[in-house]
Amino acid sequence: MAKIYPNQEPTTSSQSHDDQCVSNKRERYTVWMKSLVLHSNGCTVYDSNGNIVYRVDNYDTKGGREVNLMDLKGNVVCTINKRLLAFGCWEGHKYCNNSDSRSQEKQPWFQVKRCLTGKTACEIKVGSQNLSIERMSIGKSFSFRIVNKNGEIIAEAMQKQCSSGIVLSNDVLTLDLAAGTDHSLIMALITVYGLICRKM
Repeated sequence: MAKIYPNQEPTTSSQSHDDQCVSNKRERYTVWMKSLVLHSNGCTVYDSNGNIVYRVDNYDTKGGREVNLMDLKGNVVCTINKRLLAFGCWEGHKYCNNSDSRSQEKQPWFQVKRCLTGKTACEIKVGSQNLSIERMSIGKSFSFRIVNKNGEIIAEAMQKQCSSGIVLSNDVLTLDLAAGTDHSLIMALITVYGLICRKM
């Protein structure tokens, strides 16, 4: 069975994964819109070495009102909630270590609003930063890009193609991230987009 993670030279670093939320170079991941848990919805993200770095397991029905983005160890990185009484609005809260204790604090992080027309699928607010998710019409593939307010691409996901030329199923994506991009934020936004499109 073919591997689904990127075919490229492994990256090496002495830092732990927790210290690598933002990289100073362009990176590539593989996103499989499938949960590792049997009979569950979600997605799994692999790095260039084939290691699982993020996962989402949604035990409820697809498009549930709350899901958690986790790292490989099962630590919750972000909780995503659908706002009640608001159509197509999602809020993300991240967990930060409390400097005064070993506990973690849940802090507001981003808001996503669904767009129903045009190529823009979602508008995103992260603090004072404005981003958007744009649909990419490539067959039935779950392809999209995330751009900043200047139209610069900071992340792009397209249906994965192996080095042999074989195109994998439309729920296996190659994700390219621009240098200086917060990986955990992008993974959280992919989770929201997956929920909106009922992929999870």
